[in-house]
Amino acid sequence: MTASVLKLASPLKDLVLGATPELGKSDQDKAEVAGWIEKVIQGDIVKPTGVKELDSQLVPRTYIVSNYLTAADVALYGALHPVISQLQSAQYHAHPALTRYFDHIQTTPSVRKCAESLAPAFSLVLFDLDNAPKPERKAEAPKKKEKKIDNPADPPVTTAKDKEKTTAGAVENKTDARAPKEKKEKKKDAGTDGKKADVSKKVAPAEDAGEPVPSMIDLRVGHIIDVKKHPDADGLYIEQIDIGEETGPRTVVSGLVHYIPIEQMRDKYLIAVCNLKPANMRGVKSFAMVLAASAKEGKDHGIELVQPPPNSKPGDKVYFEGPEYENATPLSQLNPKKKIFETIQPGFITLDTREAAWVNPVTKTVHKIRTKDGVCTAPTLVGASLS
Repeated sequence: MTASVLKLASPLKDLVLGATPELGKSDQDKAEVAGWIEKVIQGDIVKPTGVKELDSQLVPRTYIVSNYLTAADVALYGALHPVISQLQSAQYHAHPALTRYFDHIQTTPSVRKCAESLAPAFSLVLFDLDNAPKPERKAEAPKKKEKKIDNPADPPVTTAKDKEKTTAGAVENKTDARAPKEKKEKKKDAGTDGKKADVSKKVAPAEDAGEPVPSMIDLRVGHIIDVKKHPDADGLYIEQIDIGEETGPRTVVSGLVHYIPIEQMRDKYLIAVCNLKPANMRGVKSFAMVLAASAKEGKDHGIELVQPPPNSKPGDKVYFEGPEYENATPLSQLNPKKKIFETIQPGFITLDTREAAWVNPVTKTVHKIRTKDGVCTAPTLVGASLS
């Protein structure tokens, strides 16, 4: 145990010593853990400016260092407890990332067990999350409208035909004034100009134009920070999954109750499909889908969550190997009418190495599913389908 932990005052020191011995798995992690504990000792972290700054830093994080619980998390939780426990709902709702983080740490089994032994110093803080302000999900993808504007603007407003209609002396003074009128004329004109405008309309806004390709699908690393059974559906879980968004975790409903025990769902890292249209699942809206591997013999022979490589963080981009896919930007939302996911999904498989991949049905080329840190895998299943 580092000297910094031993410098903590009781009962905070007792909480850290009892909850976890983890000081970091790498030298870099160890240095960061020690640094955060020193900040706790200095006391600035619990001041209003420190709380605000910490809330911003926690937006993309599940844990304060790397992707696992350390002594730094426990020290932060203990130091913040007297502050957070006194906040009114409007105050902790104003710090959503910090509230989410604090609640996650306080309900971690090892932390909770030790905290209960030291109660009332670290009693459970209850949050009114049901009445928290609902963040606006960008489900309808306003970015598409921006792209409609960008593409028609690519060709200059003053065309060759405009120049023919405009005298050399008048071009300089009238071009800007005529631009809006000419756009209206093109819309009304039933001749050649009108047809050109129609063509640009068909091509420009179609973010998902062309044949479906896997890079249209927005895959990201997610981390389950809470999971419970759906109150109205025996086969459904309701998960809170952190995918590194400022708005906090997404609510996701998954039909995995009969295949994966809830104990194996808790604190699990996974791959989330993030640009499906939100769907109501027995009264609960689901904002993503978890990617699971089903045994080739059928679901009854096993279903496993596809796992990201070690050291992955919530929100890490997951992509398909191959120059045509690696740098492509996913669609903001998959159009259900286009059936993009349904077209691509039959090519999802786990290889003999258990690595997740997409096999092009035409060329038979194999494109592994990966992050910058490595390839995603299924724990045990070979030849499994992914959905």
